[in-house]
Amino acid sequence: MRSSEVLRRNPSGDRGAVTAEAAMVLPVLVGFVLVLVWALVAASDQIRCVDAARAGARAAARSEPEDAVRAAALEAAPGRARVSVERAGGLWRVRVEAPTPGPGTLGLTLSAEAVASAEDTAGTEL
Repeated sequence: MRSSEVLRRNPSGDRGAVTAEAAMVLPVLVGFVLVLVWALVAASDQIRCVDAARAGARAAARSEPEDAVRAAALEAAPGRARVSVERAGGLWRVRVEAPTPGPGTLGLTLSAEAVASAEDTAGTEL
């Protein structure tokens, strides 16, 4: 028997099953890829927050003005980031927070903090 004869004998066979399976799997795959891309963007933004906090702390340790410290941190930070700078004794603390884009629970606020010793206290006990 030829395969065409088998198909004619079993008209309600598996014809179209692959199409139905693909139609069900395709949205799941697209969703998985979107979540994966979101996770990669969030990880990249977290690394940028850490780098921005470190850059701000280095600038603060060099006794640069607070506006320059914020500018140094914002230059390395992801978009829409907020930078806070404070001094506690001989330490400068720089905190960077940035929201991640995403619907619902995927919208996170990433943050990083760096602390550096001020140059004007170098050699003195904290």
